[in-house]
Amino acid sequence: MIAASSARAARAAPSFRLTRTETNATREGLAALALMRRQELGGFIEGLFGQEKALDFPERAHRGLGELSKMRALFAAAVEVAADETKPRTGHDMETTLRLLREMTNNAEHEIHAIVLSCTRARRQMLASLPAKKPTLH
Repeated sequence: MIAASSARAARAAPSFRLTRTETNATREGLAALALMRRQELGGFIEGLFGQEKALDFPERAHRGLGELSKMRALFAAAVEVAADETKPRTGHDMETTLRLLREMTNNAEHEIHAIVLSCTRARRQMLASLPAKKPTLH
């Protein structure tokens, strides 16, 4: 019973993990974390498209890319706000922002996982529909 439930939990957890770092609830710490996340999400999206300008993705992957784009924009905005020393910040504000950035990190991992699974499933279906050729024997 324990093995079955831990196997289910392992399947439910995203297999893709963004970089983990210890971050202090300071302007510099928040800006560094938000910048790193913005770059990671941008790298994932660019890597998925490669040299192509547009690709035909399954619906779930398409929705996930939209969500990642929104999160990337939020991380970019967090970099700007954290770096702006004219904006007053309390320790409580920074702790709350750090918590929200971590929550958004988990959401981003979930979306990346869903995108990868959706694309993998679509590729398998496409390959299964192709006629199989017998190998040439020499």
